[in-house]
Amino acid sequence: QVQLVESGGGLVQAGGSLRLSCAASTRTFSSYAMAWFRQTPGKERELVATIGWSGKSTYYADSVKGRFTISRDNAKNTVYLQMNSLQPDDTAVYYCAADYRYGGWNADDYDYWGQGTQVTVSS
Repeated sequence: QVQLVESGGGLVQAGGSLRLSCAASTRTFSSYAMAWFRQTPGKERELVATIGWSGKSTYYADSVKGRFTISRDNAKNTVYLQMNSLQPDDTAVYYCAADYRYGGWNADDYDYWGQGTQVTVSS
């Protein structure tokens, strides 16, 4: 069982930045593919970014490409999401997700989820 705890959400003005963190409670963190998803009321959970277990491969949704950066520190069992040039459309609950080895582009590909952290961008 892997527990994920997100932090770093909050209220920011448009154009501002936030960095989300997700700490994982597993000794084999480096074996897990990680991802960030986001969700707004009434909508399905949307993939934001993924990162492979080694950190060498990343993927970004078109809506965040060039503004967001996903990274991981396997020594600290933590994955990050640096969010720059935030816009009101980025307002959502952001979730961290983990899957052993593979990951994917769909929420169903991930076995473990954090509780979510709210990001609100004011115009």
